[in-house]
This record gives sequence, structure tokens and C-alpha cells, in this order.
Amino acid sequence: MDWDDLRLFLGVARGGSLAEAAKALRLDPATLSRRMARLESGAGAALFLKSQRGYALTEAGHRLLPHAEAMEDQARAGGAALAGGQALRGRVRIGAPDGVANHVLPQVLTALKRAHPALELDLVALPRVFDLGRREADLAVTVSAPKSGRLRVRRICSYRLSLAAHDSYLSNAPPLATVADLRAHAIVGYIPDMIFDADLDYLGEVGVSAPGLASNSAAVQLGLIRAGAGVGVVHDFMLPTDARLRRVLPQDVGLTRAFHLVRHSDAGGPLLSRTADLLTDGVRAEVTRLERLAG
Repeated sequence: MDWDDLRLFLGVARGGSLAEAAKALRLDPATLSRRMARLESGAGAALFLKSQRGYALTEAGHRLLPHAEAMEDQARAGGAALAGGQALRGRVRIGAPDGVANHVLPQVLTALKRAHPALELDLVALPRVFDLGRREADLAVTVSAPKSGRLRVRRICSYRLSLAAHDSYLSNAPPLATVADLRAHAIVGYIPDMIFDADLDYLGEVGVSAPGLASNSAAVQLGLIRAGAGVGVVHDFMLPTDARLRRVLPQDVGLTRAFHLVRHSDAGGPLLSRTADLLTDGVRAEVTRLERLAG
């Protein structure tokens, strides 16, 4: 397959819609649509499900995705080799929700700093949306892809979430065999009126009412669940933090979200571009590693 077609395929897969992908790729949407139709014709399979909500990968699209990402990694490696492996130098501020900031980015940024000692990194962990227009961060990790503003958006990776509880809670809790049984259990979750992103309304998707113990912080929610406070939604990449955390109702509840990397369209230059590439690769690899540990 032609690498340029796969590059555009990745743009649509990460953008989630033709319009967003066309904006990020600096292409006319009609041209991008024709290119995707040509790719699907050559592949002999539909790669996207098209709907009013956007473009979602089909089973064939999901099979192609890791191969396209591998080609992307090779292209980046080639670019780095041509650049002579020049070390990054300068300061970059990264904003992220506290869940990924606490459990994924420490490993990623440590490795990045070791590889580029002259790179100075600020990590701002806040449970809210960052205002890149006011330069609160140079790069921001988000859950929902922004729909407005002069921003460049790329999809980093998907991640999984599960209902979970600690052994210390489950040992004395009522039976928990169906979603309906959750009504008899203590629930941990977000403070309803402080959910800053609609994609974080996990309990609403599960069909559970307002939590009895709540926080605006994913890390605090994890702390409450580990303390035996009740049942809550936990990122699968957080599960390896405690061997006594258990998934509950895995056959009934399993959520998927995606991380995106966002920067202001006016923020350019090789420092941010290369840092964005390395950050994307690092987060993708670390989420995959931790989810494998979680089983």
C-alpha cells in the first residue's frame, strides 16, 4: 500500500471525522474522501463506518491500523536519522488530565528527558480543559477532540476502562452479579456538576445514579476505590497499581475512550513538532504496556 494513502488513513482514524481530518491534514474534504474511497477499493474492504457522528473504524480498519502506525513510526525514525539525531533543547509545557498525568506521563516524560537532557518539561495536571489560546500549555492531552478553535489535533490511542473494586470492599459487599445489583453498592465517581468533558460521564453510560463518594479527580477516585470505598470506573492502565483491585461485571461493562494531542495552530517549530511526535509514541506505548499488565 502507498504510504501517503496510509498517512491519510491515520489522519481520518485519529480525527474521527472527515472534516476534522481534512483540517489537520490541510486537504479539501472532497479530495480526502476520494483518497479514502480509493484506499478501500484497493484493500477490497470497507475501512470506515460512516455516520452523522463521524467516521469509525470497521474490523478491517482496526486490523490495518497497527500496520499503518508501524509505517508511521518508521517514517519518523527515518526523519530523525536524516536530522542526525539532533537533541531537543528548550522548554515545553504539557497539560493533561490527572489520570494520564499520574499514571502514564511520568514514565513517558522520564524516558524523554533521559534521551534529551537539554529538554525542559513542565507537566500541568488539572482535571479540566486547557485553554491553548491563552498558552496555558504548549501541548495538551485531551479525551474529546476539540471541535473549535485554531488547533491541531491528532489521535494518540484508544484506552479501556472497567468497573472495579478493591478486595477489602468486595469481601463484605452484597452480591454483584448484574448491573442491576449496583443499586445496592457504594459508588465512587465524578462530582456530577464538575464533569468537564462529556466523555468522562462514565457512570451515566453504565446507567448508575450519582455516586455517594465523588471527586473531580480520577486519581482521587482511584484512591477511594483502593481504600475500599466502593465500586467505580477505573482506567485499565491504572489497575496494575494494586494487585487487590478487581474488575467487576467485565462481561457487562467495558468502556473505551481515546486520548488526543492538541496544540495551537500557530505553535510550530521543530521543538514542538518533534516533542509532539515523541510524546504521541510514548503515550501509545505506555498505555499498551500497562493494559497488558492489567490483563
